[in-house]
Amino acid sequence: MCEANAYIYSDGKEELYLENVDLMKPENGKIFMKNLFGEQKIFEGEIKEVSLLRHKIILEKK
Repeated sequence: MCEANAYIYSDGKEELYLENVDLMKPENGKIFMKNLFGEQKIFEGEIKEVSLLRHKIILEKK
């Protein structure tokens, strides 16, 4: 599978935000995400890092 887990980076720590993300797209200055189970979230911030090998997305609040 090609999904990844999304984490929020803050104060040197990573906190799980959404598991099994399979869709991610910019939407009105925010980041829309949807996972395999249909759960949707909109994050207000930016992408800090994406590791395809580790299936990991790191987000950071503005």
